[in-house]
Amino acid sequence: MDGKTVNRTITLVAFWVTVLLSLPLVGGFFGRLHPAFDSLAHFRVHLAVLLLVAALPLLLARSFRWHGFLAALFGSAAILTVTGASLPGAGPVQASHQPADPLSPVYRLLHLNLRYDNPEPGKVLSLIGRTRPDVVTLNEVSAMWAEKLSLLSSAYPYRIVCAGDSGAGGVAILSLRPLAEGIEAQCLDGGTMATATVDFGGTHVDVGALHLHWPWPFSQSSQIDRRAPMLAAMAETAILAGDLNATPWSAASARIAAASGMAPVGPAGPTWIHHRLPEFLRFAGLPIDRIFAKGAVIVHSVATLEPVGSDHLPVLLEFSLEPADPEADDPLTATASLAE
Repeated sequence: MDGKTVNRTITLVAFWVTVLLSLPLVGGFFGRLHPAFDSLAHFRVHLAVLLLVAALPLLLARSFRWHGFLAALFGSAAILTVTGASLPGAGPVQASHQPADPLSPVYRLLHLNLRYDNPEPGKVLSLIGRTRPDVVTLNEVSAMWAEKLSLLSSAYPYRIVCAGDSGAGGVAILSLRPLAEGIEAQCLDGGTMATATVDFGGTHVDVGALHLHWPWPFSQSSQIDRRAPMLAAMAETAILAGDLNATPWSAASARIAAASGMAPVGPAGPTWIHHRLPEFLRFAGLPIDRIFAKGAVIVHSVATLEPVGSDHLPVLLEFSLEPADPEADDPLTATASLAE
């Protein structure tokens, strides 16, 4: 086989690879029509990178150069919709990050999918002890983890631990700040969601811990339908954290934001990679551990922390709370406003 034949074969293979990659890549943009398309959307970056690689031989072939250019353009545009680096509004809307006011206290919330069978639970306990977050939201709280978390009961006396229906365990919220009096913390939807109202120095914040099932063909979509009323019932000032098993640019993530009335916080980067893959491939993982916020929550930063034995990275949120309007409860001010 001469060189010209080899080049022709490579070009034809590259052409059909770009065609085959384009189909699921296009389908991922129609996630609102059916959950099957949304499952494709989670791998948009991976498909787009492969499309760019497959387009390279076509750019060098005169007869397929235009097709290669279109494939490369589509792949680049798909990546830009994920990063938000293209035109305004192309990427997911995120809660804005603001610098901390030196006169206002800064709070921290740590979220982590523990991994129900984490072989190194000591690393998780050590991380919580070192970072000392005000609130901790946890997923995959198995029976083993419920026992381990009891070691933190003196440091985090305010808590709700929900047993899950599946072997992967439930969810939990731990707080070193007291829970609001008269508002009961709740376990919802088979232990896959928990809510608690935390008292941050007189300001009440609803905190939710959420764990969604896997996407289609599994039951994630119907689970979001069940959760919508629960999310809508959260207070005007609230933070929701959890393993969504859904990327920020997916329809599933958008549905959670719409149902809760919250804006997503981030991006924090890839948080999950299969536990059998080496850590240096984390960059190719998926950013499925998400935080949402609304109301008086002022977001300062969100970042991933070091691995602690789980296939998910911990995510740390730093935030402040807008001070209450002192005139809001002033009867003289209210009377003056009515007079006007």
